[in-house]
Amino acid sequence: MSARGAPRDGGSGSVLLLAVVAAALALAVAVAGLGAAVAAGHRARAAADLAALAGADVALGRADGPACERAQRVLRANGAAGGCAVAADGSVRVEARVVVGGPFAALLAGTPARAAARAGAAPGGAVLP
Repeated sequence: MSARGAPRDGGSGSVLLLAVVAAALALAVAVAGLGAAVAAGHRARAAADLAALAGADVALGRADGPACERAQRVLRANGAAGGCAVAADGSVRVEARVVVGGPFAALLAGTPARAAARAGAAPGGAVLP
């Protein structure tokens, strides 16, 4: 009790407020990190899809050059790295990796977002326009 008879809280409200603010900041950092990971996943899927389509254009004779070389160029243009393979049926399979960037990369320990795509002739050998 103070000299006037009122109870003293000893600053417990300030400590509680600081704990709530710290929890809110931690949640904001976690949500931002999750957002960066989701965005990298979207970029990886888009890069894989586009690269597979570009490689399939070559495999189907619609464009010149090696199919995987074209796919690799499309991957690089989309900020991704990865691999490519041409199957016996002429389809092209591409795997893409996109590193999560920004200040949240350390939270994910350098784990990249990954995606795979396949493109080629329709089943039965039909080539669609």
